[in-house]
Amino acid sequence: MNPLLDFAGLPRFDVIQPTDVQPAISQLLAESRAEVERLLTNDVPTTWDSFAQPLQDNLERLSRAWGIVGHLHSVNDIPPWREAYNAMLPEVTTFYAGLGQNLALFKRYQALAASAEFETLSPARQRIILNEVRDFKLSGAELPDNDKPRFQELQERLSQLAAKFSENLLDATNAFHLDVTNEAELDGLPADVKAAAKAAAEKANSAGWRFSLHAPSYQPVMQYASHRPLRAQMYRAYAVRASEFGDCASKPEWNNDALISEILKLRSEMAQMLGYQNYAEVSLVPKMADSVPQVLAFLRDLAQRAKPYGAADLAELTQFATTELGFTEIEPWDIAYISEKLKQARYSFSDDDVKQYFPEPKVLGGLFSVIERLFSVQITPDQAPVWHPSVRFFRITRKEQLIGQFYLDLYAREEKRGGAWMDEALTRRRIGNGIQTPVAYLNCNFPAPVGDKPATFSHDDVITLFHETGHGLHHLLTQVEDLAVSGIHGVEWDAVELPSQFMENFCWEWSVLQDMTGHVDTGEALPRALYDKMLAAKNFQSGLFNLRQLEFSLFDLLIHSDPACSRPVLDVLADVRKEVAVIHPPTWHRFPNSFSHIFAGGYAAGYYSYKWAEVLSADAFAAFEESGNPVDPTTGAKFLKEILAVGGSRPAIESFRAFRGREPQVDALLRHSGMTPQTA
Repeated sequence: MNPLLDFAGLPRFDVIQPTDVQPAISQLLAESRAEVERLLTNDVPTTWDSFAQPLQDNLERLSRAWGIVGHLHSVNDIPPWREAYNAMLPEVTTFYAGLGQNLALFKRYQALAASAEFETLSPARQRIILNEVRDFKLSGAELPDNDKPRFQELQERLSQLAAKFSENLLDATNAFHLDVTNEAELDGLPADVKAAAKAAAEKANSAGWRFSLHAPSYQPVMQYASHRPLRAQMYRAYAVRASEFGDCASKPEWNNDALISEILKLRSEMAQMLGYQNYAEVSLVPKMADSVPQVLAFLRDLAQRAKPYGAADLAELTQFATTELGFTEIEPWDIAYISEKLKQARYSFSDDDVKQYFPEPKVLGGLFSVIERLFSVQITPDQAPVWHPSVRFFRITRKEQLIGQFYLDLYAREEKRGGAWMDEALTRRRIGNGIQTPVAYLNCNFPAPVGDKPATFSHDDVITLFHETGHGLHHLLTQVEDLAVSGIHGVEWDAVELPSQFMENFCWEWSVLQDMTGHVDTGEALPRALYDKMLAAKNFQSGLFNLRQLEFSLFDLLIHSDPACSRPVLDVLADVRKEVAVIHPPTWHRFPNSFSHIFAGGYAAGYYSYKWAEVLSADAFAAFEESGNPVDPTTGAKFLKEILAVGGSRPAIESFRAFRGREPQVDALLRHSGMTPQTA
């Protein structure tokens, strides 16, 4: 049997091959089309059991198999997998686009929503039906028949452009490397970073030390390398990835400029075909936020609050660089280096000092302990076929009953796309008399172990791991039994970051860090004195960080609010920076060309969600602070019941109110970010 057609259990990563993709997906597409036709015949009544449930069950098979293919394209982007994925992408996109435009299906769901049965259904199933009606409208089901082919053509083209954007960025990132043969130019770099660079050079049969644009290599250079030309060269290469500049190993065919322009124009055309002024309005329909002006006002209000703190951060940075480090002029490639030196001078520690206390086994043990204490579950190693030898697999149980399972792929690899993300392998749902337990992928890009020592993670890496695990918990701990609102399904996009950002808070709690740290050489737990310094430095330059996030969010919303897409994106970005930024990159910086969140990752006109959800997550964690115990099991049980367990079965604001007993408030976010009058 084709392993992609084996739905009996977990994905068979040990045997799945690129050659399996076309026959399996083609067969599943044919089966899904046939089932849709059957369900639309007159002898199938428009009820949940006869119509909605069978359709959902049938489409789950296609979604599951294609999800495996998409996952392998992300974590093992070698030519055979890229070709296999791209070969079937148009057909899959065409199918889903046609499904969304199927007027007969749309009318069935409308009839179900208006039927007497609707009032007898569970709130979760009612929400599924109403979501389907909304999504059919957004998919063009109400368009005139002569407009539907063009709308479908737009959807197909946009999916291809998103995949190509991501591939270009990965190819441009992988193409660059910098070999250093003079060890004096590596002054300031931590020993483990140098060891990794040495190993990379040896693997490539090259002399000296090899550096790349992948985060575990790039970020330490910018943060620690004393040799300014090294930082400048790396910064330039990173800044112009997938752009028109060819001086840093990029190629013309990887330039994302034309893709960005076409993506924005096609999105705008789709929006106008649906009767909206711009794509941002379409994006907000299924979200918590009500309108583009509301989101713009929210972002600008936060920017106004953050800008004085950002200006103060920059002034302090500039003065320190001038008086203590002898800089006469600060360039963008100096910022991270000066920041690290300033933090060391002010707080007497470096990020590398902290990193030694976070070896991977202790970090995972601490993370799992927090989850177990909060939600009364147990996490233990499990066995499953994996796509890379370094990937591990775990199970979550409660009273020996299986709740869910997850894969953990922690390390950066050349064939793996950058960043960190959670995705679903299986979603919780009822099947007959049983339950399909959920399975998640947790993916990061951390430095792998070098030699016989375990990998060590920076505190930022630890925060990233907790963040992605929060998404995973939202998916894995759901109690909903209907697929379309189970776990993260059906959750408004600007609320989906609530559990992930909520989990980040535990990385700052002493009672948590005591149990999840142990020096990689001595085993000594994180000293309280070092923790106190970390805590004092928690909001170090938070003004600059917040302004950067708000800059990205405003840029995203504004380029998707222009119906004519008349202005070059770099001009829009320049205007946003004039409004909110205090640090301005060089004119040759091509940030949009690598902004995969909005051009290839589902955050189009939705990047603001991080800040929107941060209000919710900070306010939610404040409930634990108020309890006096950051891992209070009673509050944890309530968070599980009202937020995680309900998934998308009710509006996110209702879930928040059920947990907090009131509307969300911004106070906790400002306090956590050090942006209150008391912290000025």
